[in-house]
Amino acid sequence: MQDGIYRVLFLSRRNSARSVMAEAILNKIGKGRFKAFSAAVDPAPVIEPTVLQLLRNEDYPIEDIKPRHFRDFADAGATDLNFVFTLSDTAAGEALPEWPGLPITAHWRCPDPILVKDEAWQRKQAFIQVLTGLERRLNIFINLPFASLDRMSLQHHIKDIGDAEKA
Repeated sequence: MQDGIYRVLFLSRRNSARSVMAEAILNKIGKGRFKAFSAAVDPAPVIEPTVLQLLRNEDYPIEDIKPRHFRDFADAGATDLNFVFTLSDTAAGEALPEWPGLPITAHWRCPDPILVKDEAWQRKQAFIQVLTGLERRLNIFINLPFASLDRMSLQHHIKDIGDAEKA
């Protein structure tokens, strides 16, 4: 942790929906204790418009959000990270670098709402479900007793947060 702020990176396949939502949520609910970023294995050219509209409607910060590649956070001189969460199986299966700061990592599998090809209302519902699931996980995450947990215990709690959504 630098300057009392935990730095968190969320990874997904395209960095156009799930990881963007997680970044926006944590930057709002973290109230300055957390600084979130997001990136992709294969970045999309733009953020999914449905995601931007949903985040705007929920008053989440979106002004600096754009698709980025995970290497931007692994290169020499990159900011130390405290946590890295993969949200897609693609990102979890990727040979990822050794991150600066040697962060705690976990896979928080999240369905990709972009893959829903049903009616417009069903697509929107899929995005809302992902947003709600991420809000739930991140509210649990920010309320962990970080100061009283050693690295191994913290790793265990973070893994449990991801596993709880699978049940």
